[in-house]
Amino acid sequence: MKYNMQKTERSKKIAWKIVKYTICILVSVIMLAPFYWMITTSLKEYSKVLEFPPQFFPNPVIFQNYIDLFRMQPFGLYLWNSIYTASIVTLSVVFFASIAGYAFAKLRFAGNNILFLIILSGMMMPVEITTIPLFIALSKLQLVDTHFPLIVPQIFGYGGAFGVFLMRQFYITVPDELIEAGKIDGCSQPRIFYNIVLPMSTSTIATLVIFTFLQNWNEFFVPLIFLSNSRLFTIPLALSLFTTESGVQWHLIMAAASVATVPVLIVFFFSQRKFIESLAMSGLK
Repeated sequence: MKYNMQKTERSKKIAWKIVKYTICILVSVIMLAPFYWMITTSLKEYSKVLEFPPQFFPNPVIFQNYIDLFRMQPFGLYLWNSIYTASIVTLSVVFFASIAGYAFAKLRFAGNNILFLIILSGMMMPVEITTIPLFIALSKLQLVDTHFPLIVPQIFGYGGAFGVFLMRQFYITVPDELIEAGKIDGCSQPRIFYNIVLPMSTSTIATLVIFTFLQNWNEFFVPLIFLSNSRLFTIPLALSLFTTESGVQWHLIMAAASVATVPVLIVFFFSQRKFIESLAMSGLK
């Protein structure tokens, strides 16, 4: 009787595992399908992109699309513009948000909560509202049609406010006893932050890196408003160049989108690894 009950329980566990794995596989297929279609379309001839019924396997496989992508447009330059603007914004947001988040969470000063609420209010204001006055101000400073509007306003705009909020919420969970122990050992506030608190926040920083980089990498509205020189275009604007009066060059757009996905995947996997390492090395539950 006991053996039969154990066998039944084991069978239920196996059946439940099969159900979970089946669901995970189905969800994975659904999520990976657009990426598969993007890559296969980038390897098709132009005449077969909109063919019906559609080709799920490109025949023949055309790698010339990737060569034409860099031959017809300075796509390497557009890729570099996106990489360096998104990287500067991401690193700056992480730096300032980490310091500000620690100050709001662990330091007591006059107007702490009020100043934090003012920063949060910046997250609630749509970018479309501030675009016109920002454009007028930058025009008078002769900074329109440069990468300045893509970098500095983004650091201290929504992305920066979100970063401060995220880091503050994490630092609140850090026990005050750790900071007090650092003070007893004679550590200054900068040293407590750098040697004690910052190493514990790797997982939150990794999350902030992913969100900030992805947001700026996909930004279309701000470059569209402030850039007119095609040499300064980023990837989202560059994709629009493959739409002409004769039609949309879908094979080149998909090739460009495939190339543009690579830096995002690199940032994601690097941050994911750091996230796992931080959980394994953390001394807190």
